[in-house]
Amino acid sequence: MAGNLKKLHQDIRRCRVCVEQPLRQPLPHEPRPVAVLSPTARIAVCGQAPGIRVHKSGVPFTDPSGDRLREWMGVSSEIFYDAGRIAIVPMGFCFPGYDRHGGDLPPRRECRQTWHDLVFAAMPQLELKLVIGGAAFAYHLGSDAAKSVTDTVTNWERYFNGDCKGDEATKAPGCRVIPLPHPSWRNNAWLKKNPWFEKDLLPVLRKTIQAMI
Repeated sequence: MAGNLKKLHQDIRRCRVCVEQPLRQPLPHEPRPVAVLSPTARIAVCGQAPGIRVHKSGVPFTDPSGDRLREWMGVSSEIFYDAGRIAIVPMGFCFPGYDRHGGDLPPRRECRQTWHDLVFAAMPQLELKLVIGGAAFAYHLGSDAAKSVTDTVTNWERYFNGDCKGDEATKAPGCRVIPLPHPSWRNNAWLKKNPWFEKDLLPVLRKTIQAMI
């Protein structure tokens, strides 16, 4: 399995499907897929897509969002970037570019279509997925995702306790899920409006992760 995963990771790093076989407009810049796959990690961070800083560095979450995410998780950078402990699999592996308002575009759909079922089938050892944002909710929770990010995160205990069916192709047996909002500064207002997130969810998140690492 480890050998198959290594080859899969190499194939992802060489991927150019969003340039050469795009579903809509091709990626407007050279692809630089960013993901961390692991045959031993028990935790997977499943987010949206890299931003421009990560596109330049080639390392996931090397930005303020990553700082906040690590604070939420209660882990150091050393632990976060230890591939033996934590896998990182965004819904889009490459920076998708900007929309006309200057915001990041949604994750490219080519990644999900081409790679994600293969990736998670190759990592059956996962025990916890931190699922961040609407595109990740749609994939990892399937029909059990609520209509909005707020509703999904509000119902985090349901997903964490395994009371959701999801889509069988996306779930590892016994793998729990904690849905999270994106840790971007753009969600500062959401965090202020929903104080239960830091009061109720984050202590469980940190305690669970500490027990696993």
